[in-house]
Amino acid sequence: MNVPMIDLRPQLEAAAGESRRFLDQLFARMHFILGEQVACFEREFAGYLGSAFTVGVGSGTAALELSLRSAGLGQARPQVITSALSSPFTAQAILAAGGVPCFADIDPETLLVDPDAAGEQIGGKTGALVPVHLYGQPCNLERLSDLLRKREIALVQDACQAHGARYLGRPFTAYSDWVAYSFYPTKNLGCLGDGGAVATGRESVAGEIRLLRDGARDNGQVSRFAAVNSRLDEMQACYLRAFLPHLDDWNSRRARLAALYDEALAGCEAVTPVRRSPESVNHLYVVRARDRERLRAHLREQGITTAVHYPLPLHLHPAFREFGPGEGSLPHAEKACREILSLPLWPYLSDSAVLAVAERVRRFY
Repeated sequence: MNVPMIDLRPQLEAAAGESRRFLDQLFARMHFILGEQVACFEREFAGYLGSAFTVGVGSGTAALELSLRSAGLGQARPQVITSALSSPFTAQAILAAGGVPCFADIDPETLLVDPDAAGEQIGGKTGALVPVHLYGQPCNLERLSDLLRKREIALVQDACQAHGARYLGRPFTAYSDWVAYSFYPTKNLGCLGDGGAVATGRESVAGEIRLLRDGARDNGQVSRFAAVNSRLDEMQACYLRAFLPHLDDWNSRRARLAALYDEALAGCEAVTPVRRSPESVNHLYVVRARDRERLRAHLREQGITTAVHYPLPLHLHPAFREFGPGEGSLPHAEKACREILSLPLWPYLSDSAVLAVAERVRRFY
């Protein structure tokens, strides 16, 4: 058998008519940077999320960096608290924005940042908190917002894996002014290259992000302040506009496949699915597995591709080690990184493939 981690071809085929139409419009106008397609996608994505504005940028990392800069970072190298379990690009964005990353431990069941652990890290130099909606699962935004109440600390959300997720039925922008998304091709809503966006409910924030992404030029060739060149590409916007109407159906399909995995793996004591809330959009299906590397090798021999998101907590990366505590200081994140395993999941994965993967996991143990 052959089961890859993801196959994008069915999604491309499902949206082929829409993408062709938008591409035809693009080539008819010949406006390839910050033109009609990006503007339309920004309005459509904002409407989908339930936010007032979205601003397209060059990547999810840029969305985080520009959000942090908009929130006032970069002046005195403030501390920015985030989860120890995330993509390294979360911490890279903090560094790029002029912040100093500070890593908090995770809840061992959900693998999301532990609000109590984050609260313990808050100090006089803290400028922002970046919760990561990991694997499509929303963090506890109520508790995290309570931590920051009456403090001059920004809440900048990393929603790069959480397209379509809400918290307690409310859009993420109901809890903070900065929500960063990535459109990397494997995301729930992806393009065919790099891309990202910032969602916000405030017009002033949207305007500042638009300036930051385009060299701080205001309708001319004069830069008003230090900024970057990080704009969502018109061609990628064509694909994002074509994919967006399918996103709810694709997320529903992900949820059904994740539930099928849960059922098929029930009773296998060596494998524990990471606990998800009903509002998860199931970007990845992640389990904690005993003897993970031997299991991966066994599945690979069967033609099944797996992945680890992520093999090392951020405070132990060479790039960030100087900013964090040493090994053994964040035990839940460190233990999780030794056990977590992502099994194949994408909207057009068949039920039979899910059952076959689960059966081969059970067979290994």
